[in-house]
Amino acid sequence: MRFITLLLVSLFIFSCGKDKVLQLPEIKQSEISKINDISPAYLFYNETEADSVELNRKNLISSTNWLINVDKRLTLKQAIPHIKFLQEKKENSSHKNENSKNYFTCNNTSKTTLGFIEFTNTIYYKEPFNDFVSANSNLDFSNKMKIDFNTSKEIYAEFPLFDLSEVVLNTSNFEKHIKTVLANEAEPIEIILCFNQNLTFQDYISFKYMVLNLNLKNITISNNEFISN
Repeated sequence: MRFITLLLVSLFIFSCGKDKVLQLPEIKQSEISKINDISPAYLFYNETEADSVELNRKNLISSTNWLINVDKRLTLKQAIPHIKFLQEKKENSSHKNENSKNYFTCNNTSKTTLGFIEFTNTIYYKEPFNDFVSANSNLDFSNKMKIDFNTSKEIYAEFPLFDLSEVVLNTSNFEKHIKTVLANEAEPIEIILCFNQNLTFQDYISFKYMVLNLNLKNITISNNEFISN
């Protein structure tokens, strides 16, 4: 009951606050549609001052699952610093529950309900992935595949295992191309996600959804994500 009540309150805030309307990002379908024992936080977009962002975190309880409601119009440059702040706040809390998780709240358009994407263990780096590789020459990146989401329509992929140069993709051919390249690969491969900081949070969620739904054997998605120019 606590779960249902909190969600209804959240939706009431979104629809009835005169200058506190929050537009959730949309996904077609979410595997996670119900979470118990929650606390919500909100990242609001200001239509009159597009460069500003407001974080409301008054009701967060460290021992609960956190639902982070981010307005889909915010850019990653605006949203990620606040998301990192919330991650660190929970991680450093003396009341932290090791079993609690963090989720982004989305509108699940296939069911007209809320859906959730977990990001508990995601680590955000504010630097280009190639700079990270150069600074960590002792690490082995040979089994990594970098996917760089540059704009809402341009995707760049690098496949070092296959000696392929950078490939330009888009949302219409992304899944088919990635699956063609990796379908018969027996060795484990880790996908590294990189995002342009000027992408909107809706772009970010849409791209994450695309990758999470690849469902390929021996393929894992890295918890390290790179946000840069």
